[in-house]
Amino acid sequence: MLEFRGVNTFYGELHVLKDVNYDIKQGEIVCLLGGNASGKSTTMKAVLGIVPPKTGDIVFEGQIINKLPTAARVKLGIAPVPEARRLFPRMTVLENLEMGAYVRTDHENFNEDLEKVYALFPRVKERRQQLAGTLSGGEQQMVAMGRALMARPRLICMDEPSMGLSPAFVDQVFEIIQAINKLGTTIFVVEQNAAMALSIAHRGYVLQTGEVVLSGSAQSLLQDEMVQRAYLGQEMND
Repeated sequence: MLEFRGVNTFYGELHVLKDVNYDIKQGEIVCLLGGNASGKSTTMKAVLGIVPPKTGDIVFEGQIINKLPTAARVKLGIAPVPEARRLFPRMTVLENLEMGAYVRTDHENFNEDLEKVYALFPRVKERRQQLAGTLSGGEQQMVAMGRALMARPRLICMDEPSMGLSPAFVDQVFEIIQAINKLGTTIFVVEQNAAMALSIAHRGYVLQTGEVVLSGSAQSLLQDEMVQRAYLGQEMND
């Protein structure tokens, strides 16, 4: 469904992603692990067209999308759940959900999809007339995920969905990610909480200073000494 083929990205002279290859198949949850400044968020920006590759190709469902603007990528079926949620704080929860469906032309299905979001996130339905900026971090994350679903995506790209959330909300968010995946949506998730991400993912990649240093099934990564030492051990010590 999504491929990175030898992708290199730069911020000015700074070489961030270095000859990166990813392969996300339809129906999977694939997680991308790595420390700060490893290139995880740049990966998500590259998928969405915010940071285009200098060399290499990004391919979605067989189509090279390097030069497509973000809105065109959303129309193709890619929806973001950005880091720090990025809701419209002075708009209501419902208005934020409506923005998720902005590029759609099948308006007759809007209410049906809205009810599906409310079924997944009962708290969001309760808060639908509340300003998004007044919600808790966990509630905002649910709205951000609901907003992505309103685009009827085939692929959702999530950037640090557990960031700033209480442990109870983290568990809830990852349960919902699994539920969304079981409904047929492919998910590519960047996450620092390696143990949680690998517990729900099918496969994963590990980035270090812009290079893929490890990839494999989630189970094999959980058992890998380097992953345990660099990510899982650190979490157990926190």
